[in-house]
Amino acid sequence: MATSLSLAPKPAAVAVAAAAIPRLVPPPSIDMSALSPPPPLVSVSRSMVAKHKAVVVMGATGTGKTRLAVDLALQFGGEVINADKLQLHRGLDVATNKATADERAGVPHHLIGVAHPDEEFTAADFRRAASRAAAAVAARGALPIIAGGSNSYIEELVDGDRRAFRDRYDCCFLWVDVQLPVLHGFVGRRVDDMCGRGMVAEIEAAFDPDRTDYSRGVWRAIGVPELDAYLRSCAAAGGEEERARLLANAIEDIKANTRRLSCRQRAKIVRLDRLWRIRRVDATEAFRRRGGAANEAWERHVAAPSIDTVRSFLHGEFTTADETTAAPVPPPPLLPMFALAAAGAGV
Repeated sequence: MATSLSLAPKPAAVAVAAAAIPRLVPPPSIDMSALSPPPPLVSVSRSMVAKHKAVVVMGATGTGKTRLAVDLALQFGGEVINADKLQLHRGLDVATNKATADERAGVPHHLIGVAHPDEEFTAADFRRAASRAAAAVAARGALPIIAGGSNSYIEELVDGDRRAFRDRYDCCFLWVDVQLPVLHGFVGRRVDDMCGRGMVAEIEAAFDPDRTDYSRGVWRAIGVPELDAYLRSCAAAGGEEERARLLANAIEDIKANTRRLSCRQRAKIVRLDRLWRIRRVDATEAFRRRGGAANEAWERHVAAPSIDTVRSFLHGEFTTADETTAAPVPPPPLLPMFALAAAGAGV
């Protein structure tokens, strides 16, 4: 007799099996909706977050950073944020080359003379203060323009604190450069001009014979430690001829140390240029000339191309990721050994 094989379960068997399986019913105290998977997290790229714009003007001492910053501020409705570690301190306005009211041309300037002369204002302190200042400037609808020669402070602002500043601002970097032999000649004339504007008398008024540490606060300014021996001779009522000799030596030391500083600052900017794609503006021609011809060269070679660069930046025609179109950095000239040695140190 044929046997019929069927794989389908019989109704009675199914019913018995189903009754034997316990039902998984959650306790009434558990809200099943709470156990449902959360919605997927939406990842927002940093590049998708709207950023403010900021301009950073760099350069060695004496190259005209403040002048260019003011030119740009007048053109684009900006405010200048000082990035000079000595000008942050109160006092010694001539020795630290704080911009005069005429030089500021009505442009608001921030972080000038905000620290006590003896205060140690670190790069991290500057990052926090400059970030607050930039936020306030941007909130007013103005363009923050960071300008100064303390490149270590600028580097801390831009790349410190996990690059928080870069998360908030697109930055346009401008470098006002002057060939060192030309700049060094100008620096010597500027020191003479500072003496004519009362730098020696200013430092003498602040001189404290008990002070021997010139490594903190505003007392690090070039001119203060160099004049120490001269001012002590004045306090000791030394001979007039000896005082004149000490003063002349001090002024030469001020010029030499300022030249050393310019070498260090330029070397630091060259290093940063490899990281930040800085737009270099060659101001050498403006420094070779005098009077009206110098002003004309400044407008043509420095102000006009910088304004064009910032205008393109503000209109979104390039970003900081673009290849730089600035003039190539020329090789450094042959310098005295003391300058080459000093250029290896950071600023």
